[in-house]
Amino acid sequence: MIRKGLLLLLIVAGCKKSDNKPSPAIGLLVDAYTIDGKATSPTNTSTTPAINIKFSAPVDRATIIPGNISFTENSGTAVLYNATYASGDKEIILEPTKPLKHLTSHTVSVNNSIQSAAGGKLINPPVITFMTDIDSTQKFPTISDDSLLTLVQKQTFTYFWDFAHPVSGLARERNTSGDLVTSGGSGFGIMSIIVGAERGFITKAQALTRLQTITSFLKNTAKKFKGAFPHWLNGATGAAIPFSQKDDGADLVETSYLMAGLLTARQYFNGAAPAEATLRADINSLYNAVEWSWHRKNNENVLYWHWSENFNFEMNHQIRGWNECLITYVLAASSTTSTIPKIVYDNGWAQNGGIKNSTPYLGITIPLGDPTGGPLFFSHYSFLGINPNGLSDQYANYQTQVVNHTRVNYEYSKANPKGHYGYSNLVWGLTASDIPGGYTASSPTNDIGVIAPTAALSSMPYTPAESMNALKFFYYTLGDKLWKGNGFIDAFSLKTPWFAESFLAIDQGPIIIMIENHRSQLIWNLFTSCPEVKAGLSKLGFTAPYL
Repeated sequence: MIRKGLLLLLIVAGCKKSDNKPSPAIGLLVDAYTIDGKATSPTNTSTTPAINIKFSAPVDRATIIPGNISFTENSGTAVLYNATYASGDKEIILEPTKPLKHLTSHTVSVNNSIQSAAGGKLINPPVITFMTDIDSTQKFPTISDDSLLTLVQKQTFTYFWDFAHPVSGLARERNTSGDLVTSGGSGFGIMSIIVGAERGFITKAQALTRLQTITSFLKNTAKKFKGAFPHWLNGATGAAIPFSQKDDGADLVETSYLMAGLLTARQYFNGAAPAEATLRADINSLYNAVEWSWHRKNNENVLYWHWSENFNFEMNHQIRGWNECLITYVLAASSTTSTIPKIVYDNGWAQNGGIKNSTPYLGITIPLGDPTGGPLFFSHYSFLGINPNGLSDQYANYQTQVVNHTRVNYEYSKANPKGHYGYSNLVWGLTASDIPGGYTASSPTNDIGVIAPTAALSSMPYTPAESMNALKFFYYTLGDKLWKGNGFIDAFSLKTPWFAESFLAIDQGPIIIMIENHRSQLIWNLFTSCPEVKAGLSKLGFTAPYL
């Protein structure tokens, strides 16, 4: 009994001694945070946000120092802020001392050096990211819609006039290309020069002189492969520059864009003066020299895209629709020296009817190709010269084709199923363009959040109201980011944000040309006035008011 009582006394005494020790501090937690009252990190934050961080216990104010809570722009530049407290120091409200930059990503990082008033260390330090909203102020004075269209054409025109290669007069592939010029983009550039002359940006005499330089270079200096041109050329020497290892020879599609531009110029310079007559003769010589039928590869009923002196037809790329290549079949059929029969068009381009589509997408049916339509340049490149209005064959009504293709692209961007910040009825247009770190053909099936201004602007004849609304937003609201020396930059993304520093010939040209087709049908009327083109379209089974 005595021993048991003594043991009990010792246990009780030991417990009382342990209870006198201080309890360890309970860890501090971030329970939640809000930005302007929103529970998630928003992508459309005001430039004067209130960032509220809620803790599980009162914080030790002495540990709330800039080193423990950093506030930075995406560039790493520190943002100065004020910190206030609420709910008995269980909440910290951070507010920048001056408005943040618009369309800029920011990060608030809280580290675990922050402690509770009881000494508990922060267990779950958050990293809070957000992007500020678009600056909705108007960047340029309001002008009439007609004046705005002229301004866009004129400034974009400088890419093909002021920035053309000084020796050949041909269009550089992009604004960083040096001597590298592009055959297809130069075709777009030739059409743009005609628009420039007609709009008074240059005189018709200046345009003639430039076209003489171009045609002389193409005829006498540039490397040709059975009359066809490579994708890329050296603008000073005329040597072919390989587009890829085996793509070092003829590119029939690029050649067709170049020929479409030249034929348009031939129709424009229709005067009796010897200089204009010589220009027309040179253009006829260049067009007639193209051996279109050679690209059937042993008389197959399909055209092949590439042929090389070194690799023959090894690239094995058949030209089949729906894509940007209708013009290639039309000009091949139009040739009076190396034509193709209709069966090549039917079997090759139209895949014996396999080109047709009857499946709607977003409630809209595109007659040809994938139900989603693909990138918008499919409805631009061939139709810079070919007027789709009233144009039909056994496979489609091409006015319906290009309009519905554009409408699908517009409705997709407006619906924004991937939730890309900024997409709307004012910010739309998916096509091939530069992207961060590369290049891609954007479309509803390949949407990474990059918009190319050329997509909506070059669709002006098809969706005039929607395209004009996009143009106004690009110019008036985003103009400080998008509007530069040669017109609109190639592409942008508001979700990152990212703004290209590039201009591409194949994107700038369609803007000028299609705006003009919307305004006056100038290029459509010139190209489709070619007797060969009329005959070629009719030969392939097309009907149109202009045939």
